[in-house]
Amino acid sequence: MNILGVIPARWGSERLEGKPLVDICGKTMIQRVYEQASKVLEHLVVATDDNRIFENVKSFGGNVVMTSSHHNTGTNRCLEAYEILQKDSDIKFDFVINVQGDEPLLEPGQIKSLIKCFDDPETELATLVMPVNHEADLFNESEVFVVFDKNKKALYFSRSVIPHVRGVHKTQWLKHHTYFKHLGMYGFKVESLQKFAHLEQTKLELIESLEQNRWLENGGVIKIEISQHDTIPVDTIDDLEKVRRIVKQLENK
Repeated sequence: MNILGVIPARWGSERLEGKPLVDICGKTMIQRVYEQASKVLEHLVVATDDNRIFENVKSFGGNVVMTSSHHNTGTNRCLEAYEILQKDSDIKFDFVINVQGDEPLLEPGQIKSLIKCFDDPETELATLVMPVNHEADLFNESEVFVVFDKNKKALYFSRSVIPHVRGVHKTQWLKHHTYFKHLGMYGFKVESLQKFAHLEQTKLELIESLEQNRWLENGGVIKIEISQHDTIPVDTIDDLEKVRRIVKQLENK
């Protein structure tokens, strides 16, 4: 099983421009993500569209490739990075792990558990979720929620809280149902990545701005792996300050 890890990292961001290079206790965010992922992934590359990110990754000894600035999604950027690396590699990669570039608190064990999903030869695409334990997370507009079937296959991803508990005030919903939020990391068979990236964007994908719904709308299956560790994506200044506090605490132990 030959696995390529790709960390998409673009400069533009609606809420926090240039966030791959924000400082987190002496290291850029992209460096922290890279160092965590490299504990598990032997073959790892940052896929960027910006020279500043490119040079930063080079400065800490990471692998990086320059990709187009016209990609609509991280998955399409992952495919381009795979094609660049595969062209010049003697290794035939079987799987690609899309590691989110704004989750510096990711645990290496999460990558391992995602890879394990592919022990089942029928798995084409897999992703991580975690239970929602706090009401603040349930009604956080930055979170993405998912419902899945008894076989842990995704039914739908939404920025709305799903499911809706009818007849119960929303402050009581956690007492009636276990909700799951999406953690963002994906694993693909190479063939599935190629197919995904070449599918046209779909209505539900565009409405929710969630690319994974493209795969579901085309009849694809997404295997769900449950994690208990929150990666805390950095989307805002408040998120960044929270992550800085956590990293400082961890490094001062």
